[in-house]
Amino acid sequence: MTDEAEDALEAALEPHEPAAAEIEARRRVRDRATGMAHHEAQAALEAVLADAGDLESADAAVRAEAAEWQRITGLLLDHGGPYAPDTDAYVQGQLTARDLHRDRRRPPAPSPPAG
Repeated sequence: MTDEAEDALEAALEPHEPAAAEIEARRRVRDRATGMAHHEAQAALEAVLADAGDLESADAAVRAEAAEWQRITGLLLDHGGPYAPDTDAYVQGQLTARDLHRDRRRPPAPSPPAG
């Protein structure tokens, strides 16, 4: 992988408000990765990188997909077992943060009438 591709993957993992296409791409990767061992995730990452070609000019969803495969591959390198989103601390943290963010964006409840 080139330095430019590495930079693009790192940028895709930086905290930001992801677009719906990025969220969906990561969800698809996690669904597909469930039960995979390291070598299977590594093969999936290599396939995505080959299909993407120039990752720097790929759309955000493709970069998110490649970044998620890279993250999962790294996780499985030390994990030694199959991938499971339910035990992935990064995924659980993201889901919790999204839930909290959604809760904060709700308008406040109206005050009860005075009287």
